[in-house]
Amino acid sequence: LGRAARFPGEVWPGLLETRCPTHPRAALLRGLPFDRALLSREPMSERSILITGCSSGIGYHAAHALKRLGWRVFASCRKQADCDRLIGEGLESPRIDYQDTASIASGLAETLEATGGTLDALFNNGAYGIPGACEDFPTDAFRELFEANFFGWHELTRQVLPVMRKQGHGRIVQNSSVLGFIGLKMRAPYVASKHALEGYTDVLRIELRDSPIHVVLIEPGPIKTDIRIKSQPHYERWIKGKPSVWSDFYREEVEPRLYAGTAPADWGELQCDAVTKKLIHALDSSRPQPRYYVTQPTYLAGTLKRILPTRMIDFILR
Repeated sequence: LGRAARFPGEVWPGLLETRCPTHPRAALLRGLPFDRALLSREPMSERSILITGCSSGIGYHAAHALKRLGWRVFASCRKQADCDRLIGEGLESPRIDYQDTASIASGLAETLEATGGTLDALFNNGAYGIPGACEDFPTDAFRELFEANFFGWHELTRQVLPVMRKQGHGRIVQNSSVLGFIGLKMRAPYVASKHALEGYTDVLRIELRDSPIHVVLIEPGPIKTDIRIKSQPHYERWIKGKPSVWSDFYREEVEPRLYAGTAPADWGELQCDAVTKKLIHALDSSRPQPRYYVTQPTYLAGTLKRILPTRMIDFILR
């Protein structure tokens, strides 16, 4: 078991059949990679998770994958139309909009009513970005983005914590980004919100160290999602067509990529299942890691951050 945990990509067919032939999940483990079979000591059907930002991308994939593994999934979305679509797909879907405090309270209340007042895990996920130069963003653009990418996460988390304390266990998983510990130009609001999330989560993890609640960061690099499409209305509201010394750069570099029907994949880009695999490990491990890197760019950035001086990192990122 120790070796399997260290080498999650290996296949261990018959592992539980050999050690415990009557184990109820022995058949599930047969022939599967171990990272997909790190199941809880409790039956999966007894566990519940609330996931935000499930209309598409990472949240959507995670919700369906965990449901297939036996979780009771509450896949929240910002828009009621998306909630209705997910309900039609067999998921439970309370409406939660991070920018609407009332919806956070009502969405969580709906979830707790359905579970009898318990919640095993929270996966904070919903967020958006806006391309543009720092000097071109009105402060209100930052405020609005932080409501969705940070303040709403805090509000939901602090409402969930008393539930987890009362029941004596819980997992809080935060979907951060490689941009939570490095910065790339034209991404200031998103980078700032993810840096804030990283600091917040580090403090929360330390504060909950002696509690039965685990706090985890997942830090993906480039993942194939609709984030560019969802950035378009925010870019058009705050940046596009406004007077700027960066106008030529926006027109020649930013907009062709932002509005491309099929943008070329970034180096190291992976599908959403790469994040879901790390999420499953964070939920099922008896001792989850504080951080889970996803994609080669994240591993590279983390290494460079540790060994290179700031000016050299700036040169590479520029």
